[in-house]
Amino acid sequence: MHPLVRIASAKVLAFDRPAFGLTSRTDWSGDDTNPLNPYSMAFSVMATLAFIDQLGTNKAILVGHSAGCLVAVDGYFEAPERVAALVLVAPAIFVPVFRRKGVKEYGVGEQEWQKRMPKNPLNRIWGGFLELCLRIAGFLMNMIMAIGGTVRSLYCKAVVSVLRSSVGVMLVRLIMDKFGILAVRNAWYDSSKVTDHVIQGYTKPLRSRGWEMALLEYTISMIMDSASTSKVPVSERLSEISCPVLVVSGDTDRLVPRWNTERVARAIPGAAFEVIKNSGHLPQEEQPEEFVCVVERFLRKAFGKPSEQEQVFQAAV
Repeated sequence: MHPLVRIASAKVLAFDRPAFGLTSRTDWSGDDTNPLNPYSMAFSVMATLAFIDQLGTNKAILVGHSAGCLVAVDGYFEAPERVAALVLVAPAIFVPVFRRKGVKEYGVGEQEWQKRMPKNPLNRIWGGFLELCLRIAGFLMNMIMAIGGTVRSLYCKAVVSVLRSSVGVMLVRLIMDKFGILAVRNAWYDSSKVTDHVIQGYTKPLRSRGWEMALLEYTISMIMDSASTSKVPVSERLSEISCPVLVVSGDTDRLVPRWNTERVARAIPGAAFEVIKNSGHLPQEEQPEEFVCVVERFLRKAFGKPSEQEQVFQAAV
């Protein structure tokens, strides 16, 4: 963050949104009709814009990672006049499971990408588990989109009731206990660099009271948003973005593959697309120097020299 401060000549701030990091987990009644659901995407967007207001600045650059990119993009659509630019790192916007295997329409094909992955016995274990999760998620989403009206509403309520049951909580704990650390290691290109200090940083939020229910409520909120017929998905509105956008991918990202990230970049008019070598799902952590250089090039191209950026970058989030 300190190098970015020097580059942008502005404040660079990070904050945890509900259900993530060390933010307190709020008790939630599960009333999905309440617009103030703290674990909904709408609330995260509202909190982000309120954070910008609290800084007393007119515009900010929103930097999102993975699912956080949805917050950044939705924040732009909610108040485009408040967003100077977007930096989307490994954006989880298009769901990879819906892509046909072997198609190279969006750059590096899935089969080619698989060949480039570093050889590691753990990759097969994690790959099988991840594929299972994606197939389950894909099955649920296909079911939701295939049925309509009252039937869809009843189906979603049934899924939600299971997730909110003791079985759902037990399942979340089991998955995090058995696969949490493995997931972190496989998010990196070089798992040997995942030290105990790194692991402790990722597992510390799991000691927050109510983290399981918060994560479930976040998941439920995403399901309900996907099932809604009144809201156009973010993935179908990317062409409406007109601010400067940088899309960044790690060349061996197993969670959001490079070809999937490139698909996002192609959908946004004028978006810059950068690939950071020897990094996985967390290029900003594995290759911080290269990541900072990529962002610097983007800022200079979009806004000019640091002296010219001062009016734009009163705050970069």
